[in-house]
Amino acid sequence: MIATLLFVALQVATPTGEEPVAPYVHADANAGAAPFAGDAMWRAFHGRAGVERIVADLVARNVADPRITDIFKGQDLVRLRRTLTEQFCYILNGGCGYSGRTMRAAHADMGIQQADMAALVENLQAAMGREHVAFGAQNRLLAKLAPMHREIVKVRGVRAPATATAP
Repeated sequence: MIATLLFVALQVATPTGEEPVAPYVHADANAGAAPFAGDAMWRAFHGRAGVERIVADLVARNVADPRITDIFKGQDLVRLRRTLTEQFCYILNGGCGYSGRTMRAAHADMGIQQADMAALVENLQAAMGREHVAFGAQNRLLAKLAPMHREIVKVRGVRAPATATAP
């Protein structure tokens, strides 16, 4: 009974600035990848401050990118930045827990296509480059993230522009 009340209490609390979401089980496994061993990757990404800069840059690039901006319209960007920071921190073994949903649940019904994922990866590489993360460390993180595309990408091909009308 106490565990159930604690679960409900944790689900009800919405972090400042975020929109409420339907309850779900919080688990580090939802991050989609196991953390790296040791602290070398965490250091390569310049710790929490570096991860926060990368995430802020990544989200800004994605919102501004005409190839994928429509995906981010109407999304809770405050929550997105927080959960991406947690996810990267967890995977990079920075001592964080991950409180976000599973990759499948977080991206359900978004219609994310392979081309969208490629654009996001390009933007992530640019954000990591801006933070001066070594190329090898970038590749190691990308290799951890790559299998998640199976949970995220639902449609293969190129996304139609948002302004296009159906024939």
